[in-house]
Amino acid sequence: MRRKELPDYHMVSGYFCSFLKDLGLLSYFLGLEISYDPSGYFLTQAKYISDHLACVGLTNCKIATSPVDPQTRLTSLDGYLLSDATLYRQLVGSLVYLTVTHPDIAYVVHIVSQFMAAPCSLHYDALVRILCRLKGIIFHGIHYSTHSSLQLHAFFYADLAGDPTDHRFTTEFCFFLGDSFIAWRSKKQTLIARYSTQAEYRALTDTTQELVWFHWLLTDMGIPHPAATILYCDN
Repeated sequence: MRRKELPDYHMVSGYFCSFLKDLGLLSYFLGLEISYDPSGYFLTQAKYISDHLACVGLTNCKIATSPVDPQTRLTSLDGYLLSDATLYRQLVGSLVYLTVTHPDIAYVVHIVSQFMAAPCSLHYDALVRILCRLKGIIFHGIHYSTHSSLQLHAFFYADLAGDPTDHRFTTEFCFFLGDSFIAWRSKKQTLIARYSTQAEYRALTDTTQELVWFHWLLTDMGIPHPAATILYCDN
């Protein structure tokens, strides 16, 4: 049996390259809108938000002043169980994607995502409030300046046992490269802290670990940080 001859690499690569086409600057991709000007890049998801507002019938809803009621503490027993959780799960998934350009909703999305298995009516009401808030900031997004410095700094925070079910703290942090917002997280701590100081130190540890990783990444990209990185906290 003769072994089948493989085609020449240059012939194959040339064949595929003949089908490539330059479509110009990226302007829209998977619900993400990108605009350009001399000051930098601006990322929004206005159409993505508008489509979901229309899907839920909230196109003409009243705008909420905040994504969550500060006095609300959701539990797994709030309200009555939804007969069909499909829409709830779809909306939570969409809101997770919307944190790409709206990191200000990351904390409340983290909360509502905990009830995916058995959502109740009050959990759905919390979702609606997030969407009503997004309607008021539909054209907001993230701007990446072309004149930003390359100095890395970070902020972190730990809430005061915000989950009434397991009393665990939530670690939240965000990173800036100059004045450009590059990373953020809102995640529940794995252990229950006895004191707020203990929770703060855990949040500090998690943030520092991520900072070290970013230092390595930026160094590999040719952006060293010989000076200490400034890390801000709320106390």
